[in-house]
Amino acid sequence: MNIREGGAYLDATFGRGGHAGAILQNLSADGRLLCLDRDGAAVAEARSRFAGDPRVAVFHAPFSALAACADDVRPGLRLDGILFDLGVSSPQLDDPARGFSFMQDGPLDMRMNTGQGVSAADVVNGASREELTRIFREYGEERFAARIARAIVADRGARPFVRTQELAELVSRVVPSRERHKHPATRVFQALRIHVNRELEELAAGLDAALERLAPGGRLAVISFHSLEDRMVKRFMRTHASTDPVFAGLPFVPEHARPKLALVGRSVEPGEEEIGRNPRARSARLRVAERLAEFAAA
Repeated sequence: MNIREGGAYLDATFGRGGHAGAILQNLSADGRLLCLDRDGAAVAEARSRFAGDPRVAVFHAPFSALAACADDVRPGLRLDGILFDLGVSSPQLDDPARGFSFMQDGPLDMRMNTGQGVSAADVVNGASREELTRIFREYGEERFAARIARAIVADRGARPFVRTQELAELVSRVVPSRERHKHPATRVFQALRIHVNRELEELAAGLDAALERLAPGGRLAVISFHSLEDRMVKRFMRTHASTDPVFAGLPFVPEHARPKLALVGRSVEPGEEEIGRNPRARSARLRVAERLAEFAAA
């Protein structure tokens, strides 16, 4: 990614990779790198790491704030490259106090920004059986969503869920079958995390902002880690790489209905060597699209 003017690295969890450092190697001396993260600890680390580089601006902000952060650097700033690194980070998973993992006991929290919003415990103890079923089914694609929701509602009256292991043990107890190499609580924890952090809504808003802020020829790259995210990204890129079907076959296509993106290659998945170095990359998928010139011909 050859960044001449400005680039953005958007990560729900800044601590996972070395993407920002790699981008800086290709950034011109007078370029700018914008880094956005919702995790206060990750933002503090990033600000410390890049304190000596005036090209870097680090924001404690979600994906949906991309345009506002760009305007803070310079009103109307257009970007030559934007990278979304979705999902939870290794530092978050490895810290029991954050409540993201069913492998270690900790408070049932799961908030990427611990200063805002409701926790996973609030949802588990306060949502109706129908709402819990919807969350597990929609965000976790959990086929035993109704069974798990019923068990939670039955148990929480006597004792609210406050720890990750309490919830993980309940799921393990009520799920009748097992997926190979996958903990029974995997999908439930994923669903709660996505719901608590409004991850899909933030992704949708961030993609829209990226489309408007990319300079012609600029590239949008998105690394996703589960099928819900990847389907959203795939649909977004394909939609904006196509002419509005309402105008298909017509001799003239108005500017607003013409393609805004061009797909760049196929999706990329990690190879065996990369997975060997970083097993958590096994479900990653990268998609890339390039911003077309304004008012490009259909």
